[in-house]
Formats: sequence, C-alpha cells, structure tokens
Amino acid sequence: MTYCLGIKLATGLVAIADTRLTSGTEVSTNKKVSVYQSDKHSIFIMTSGLRSVRDKAITYFKEVLEEREASFDKIYKAVNALGEQVRRVAEEDRRALNAAGLAFNLFAIVGGQLENDSEHKLFLLYPEGNWVEVGDEGSPFIIIGNSGYGKPLLYRSLKFDSSMQDALKIGFLSFDSTRVSSNDVDYPIDVVLYERDSFQIVEHRFEKDDLDYVGKQWSALLSNSVHKLPMEWMGTVFSKLEQAAQ
Repeated sequence: MTYCLGIKLATGLVAIADTRLTSGTEVSTNKKVSVYQSDKHSIFIMTSGLRSVRDKAITYFKEVLEEREASFDKIYKAVNALGEQVRRVAEEDRRALNAAGLAFNLFAIVGGQLENDSEHKLFLLYPEGNWVEVGDEGSPFIIIGNSGYGKPLLYRSLKFDSSMQDALKIGFLSFDSTRVSSNDVDYPIDVVLYERDSFQIVEHRFEKDDLDYVGKQWSALLSNSVHKLPMEWMGTVFSKLEQAAQ
C-alpha cells in the first residue's frame, strides 16, 4: 500500500510520500515521488498502485517530457500527457493483469507550476486518465493509497490559509496516524515543498530517527488531552450502570 499526500495552500504546495513497498511477504523501499525541474517548469508526481504499472507510466511520461516539454506552458497540459500514458499502459497491461487477478489501480497526484500558470496547481489523476483539480474552497488536500486513517486530522486542522510549516506538521501527523494503524505504510518519507511563483521545488527525505520523537510527543499529547476532556456528559449513562449493579 501507499501513503501520498498533496496539499495546496495559498502560499504554495506541500507533499509527503512514504517509501514502503510490500509484495507478498517481501518488504522494500522505493521512491514514490518524481520531480521535474527546469526553467519555469516545476512539476512533481506521486503515484500509488502496482509498482510495475507505476514505473512503466512514469518512464513513458519522462520520454514525453524530453520530446515535448517546450509545448507544456501550463501544468494541466502535462497532466493530460501523463493521463495519455496511463491509458497507454492500461491498454498494454490490463488484460494480463486481469488474467492474474490484479486490478489496474494507478492513481497519481501532480503538482507544480509552469510559466503561464497564474498560480501553483494540484491535481488528482485517476486510473482512467481523467483528472480533477484541487481548488481554493473545500478540503485543500488529496491522499492516494491508504487514506482512511490520516484524513480526520487533516479535515479538522488543515486550512487553505495554513502556513507551509503548519501544513507539513499536520501532514506528518496524518502520515504517522496511518503508519501506526497500518503495517503497509512506513518510513522513510519524502517531502516536497513548492513556494508560489518560485519555480523551485525542494525535496528532503526524513528517516524514522529524524521524526520518531515527534510522533511520541504527539501520542503523549493525545493521551493527556483525553484525560482533560469534560466528563459531566457521561453522568447519566454511568448512573444507569450503578443502578443496574445494585
């Protein structure tokens, strides 16, 4: 499984991707985010799904960039090109995958900014090759892969006008909630930051030793917060319990 999170803020983009790969009983580490950076062309792609189709689609897309990058002046055009390669891989591999009892399940998060984009953009690309864009309203994030455990914190704490520092902090806690709840998501994690109109993507990898103390502190804070919550609302039901015991 995978945990990839993309966040769109007023000031830029924040992305987090885990690196764990699980194949049967085998566990390995592999990068799930790709960055393409040139003059006023800043794109990152995070993927989830079968590694074989992910690698194939990304390889095809790299070839397209080499041949046609100059024609991409807005990032949605690059997303369209990636969608074409996803459909190409689906046509080539779906029959064999279905015969093996596997689904074509390639999802991608694409973010960045190209020279004629008025602002930074964030997209979710589906296995069918179509996409949706994250807007300024509603939830400013996308998760692909193991998404259930980390969403509540994001919904409660993350806003479009959050700072990039707060977004990274909240995003890490969302990853950590997923990690402790699922054995198929784990360190190291790759972080991508993009500041609006900068045309410069920054990457960094965090190992478990870098952040383990943050996760432990968060767990302690959660535990203390539970004890501090009001208790009077429970009085009625516990009085019934006492009466039942008499």
